[in-house]
Amino acid sequence: MVKLLWEPSEEQIKKTNMYNFMTGVNQKYNKNFTEFKELWQWSVNNITEFWAEMWDFAGIISSKPFNKVIDDEKKMPGAKWFTEARLNFAENLLRYRDDQTALVFLGENQVNRRLTYAQLYDEVAQVSKSLEEAGVQAGDRVAGFMPNMPESIIAMLAAASIGATWSSCSPDFGIKGVLDRFGQIQPKVLFTANGYFFKGKKLDSLQRITDILKKIDSVEKVVVVPYTQQNPNINNVPNSVMYDEFKCSESGLNINFKQMPFDHPLYIMYSSGTTGLPKCMVQSAGGILIHQMKEHLLHTDLKREDNIFYFTTCGWMMWNWLVCGLSVGATLILYDGNPFHPGPEALWQMAQDEKISVFGTSAGYIAALMNSGLKPGKQFDLSPLRALLSTGSPLSMEGFDFIYQEIKKDLQLASISGGTDINGCFALGNPMMPVYAGELQCRGLGMKVEAFDENGKPVYNQQGELVCTAPSPSMPIYFWDDPDGKKYHSAYFDVYPGVWRHGDYIEINDRGGVTIYGRSDATLNPGGVRIGTAEIYRQVEMLDEIEDSLVVGQNWKNDVRVILFVKMMTKQDLTDDLKNKIRQTIRNNASPRHVPAKIIEVPDIPYTLNMKKVELAVKKTIQGEVVLNKDALKNPEVLDYYAGLMELRED
Repeated sequence: MVKLLWEPSEEQIKKTNMYNFMTGVNQKYNKNFTEFKELWQWSVNNITEFWAEMWDFAGIISSKPFNKVIDDEKKMPGAKWFTEARLNFAENLLRYRDDQTALVFLGENQVNRRLTYAQLYDEVAQVSKSLEEAGVQAGDRVAGFMPNMPESIIAMLAAASIGATWSSCSPDFGIKGVLDRFGQIQPKVLFTANGYFFKGKKLDSLQRITDILKKIDSVEKVVVVPYTQQNPNINNVPNSVMYDEFKCSESGLNINFKQMPFDHPLYIMYSSGTTGLPKCMVQSAGGILIHQMKEHLLHTDLKREDNIFYFTTCGWMMWNWLVCGLSVGATLILYDGNPFHPGPEALWQMAQDEKISVFGTSAGYIAALMNSGLKPGKQFDLSPLRALLSTGSPLSMEGFDFIYQEIKKDLQLASISGGTDINGCFALGNPMMPVYAGELQCRGLGMKVEAFDENGKPVYNQQGELVCTAPSPSMPIYFWDDPDGKKYHSAYFDVYPGVWRHGDYIEINDRGGVTIYGRSDATLNPGGVRIGTAEIYRQVEMLDEIEDSLVVGQNWKNDVRVILFVKMMTKQDLTDDLKNKIRQTIRNNASPRHVPAKIIEVPDIPYTLNMKKVELAVKKTIQGEVVLNKDALKNPEVLDYYAGLMELRED
């Protein structure tokens, strides 16, 4: 029996944006929908009508109306959305220019900063003018190597206001990780903080920026935001200028928002890098805007009076997702640093102080919070909190129970799942529906999500491959440096022609609820952060002592831990010193999140007959699952060694 954890009252339902939207659809299209399930079915059967209604409901600001919502509902990839429309993403996010608080920022240094919508507009105007004066034009790339702080959002909005394309990495990325990303897209301007805080330490970013710039010659200007110190020495950083010197000093400027096509490139996001360099996914301004506004307005029920927080870095799509909350006029709460510094109460003290109404986090954080012994609901006043969002990896049953027992009983728990690829969700929360343990409440409106069996047929109440069988506006418009579209096609459409295959195993039940069973490919997800195996291999391959390696994610204590198997060179031993060297190499060149929990010596690495490493076969083996097709392996006998490793049963 599935456990019911929360149910909205009739009064709560009728106050939601979702209910108002459904009422409008009923009136306009002569429908009598009373349940979300009916509305969802209509939205995916009538894609043109649904997205037209969403455009109006969201109040999308455009200088020229659209001609057609979509040119071909059956074309995927390549459908053209909202043809002939002209708009600007930043203009839509800066529609409010009043004294309500737009941004609240708190870092580990405990300095609290606040910007009103009027102040945010003015600051964006100043940086926008400076970018134009620096020669940035529509289509140029502006990059951020930044903590999650107001200047990151200001720089992004300033770039978007003039039609430039934004891309960001968090400052814990190593040099190689940044080069693998920014090195492909060749930014013209780079924003960086001088450093950042983590676990109480001040960490420098400028030396890494100096090393990065030796390999990227496109950067004409480096804008340095002071964070860990007020007057950092930037003499060694070429083409650098301090943020306050860079931004225009004029006040009261009006932003000249460049009016661009709906599918103008807004963001470049990155895949995990499983099979080589990370794929650079180019996403459209209009597509991201309308998709994320749908999720904020309808699925999250976000309103102007809300204070919304999501624990994220600028290297995760949830940062981009959070920022779009400005379009609703809500107050965004930003935090940068370790969520357990100086103790597990850090975020909950902030939630109390800032009266957070929507609290976003990851399943990994919830698992760590459970282990910490903290009981937020008993120690803090969380009366304004009405919704908690969790993503990154499937939330455990224990996690669901913990939230309702130790955080708050009257709370909508929205476990959400989607991808960097669409900068949004396939399945997520719904303020009109009950919450059941282990389930995502619903599939997203307008998202024709199905579970396919091995024959490519939709199934219910059984596990299948997550697919999307109709286009949606936030799917990438193209991949960078992919002129013939082959990379894009092979990423999603090579298994089911014309159908997006996402790489998750899911189950859709009769209520429309969704259960996620994890990745169906080899991408690692420690703490909910997508990590590609190739990013780790590239570091290990630099070490002379190691002949070969293989990395997998092992399900462990409601999370995923990274396990690195190494085959040593002849006469080399896997000593503690070498393990430390491996970890340090990965930490320095990729990020701390890439560092394996365990490094284990093995006699051989399994390969397919066409010489591909078989991460999934090893993952199944160490978890006691059956590997069905060992005949496809060049050396199947080696899997028996992996199955017997006692180290994998220990912390």
